[in-house]
Amino acid sequence: MKTINTSNAPEALGPYSHAVEINGLVYTSGQIPLNLDGEIVSEDVQAQTKQVLENVKAVLKEAGSDLESVVKATIFISNMDDFQQINEVYGSYFSDHQPARSCVEVARLPKNVKVEIEVISQVNS
Repeated sequence: MKTINTSNAPEALGPYSHAVEINGLVYTSGQIPLNLDGEIVSEDVQAQTKQVLENVKAVLKEAGSDLESVVKATIFISNMDDFQQINEVYGSYFSDHQPARSCVEVARLPKNVKVEIEVISQVNS
């Protein structure tokens, strides 16, 4: 098992890594809409979703993977009424390649953000 951390995504908020790689698969920790300074990028749910996906991309790149290699995504949202706006941004990152996905509403996310995303991806050969 290999631990993955990158300086191109915000630091983890606790005792965990950005991702781990085992047997050719990368499991990312949930990414929230923080910039590299650790600040929430915006209150706008679409801006938050974009930042989350940029953070996911940075973690995957460090792990030798990319969005085209994602096999499963899990999206956590604080309000299901935001689903369509989140889906629009998500769809711009996964237009041709559409991995399996779950989306669940949760009572609360770290730092009271509106969206968090984790993925499982294959390492590129």
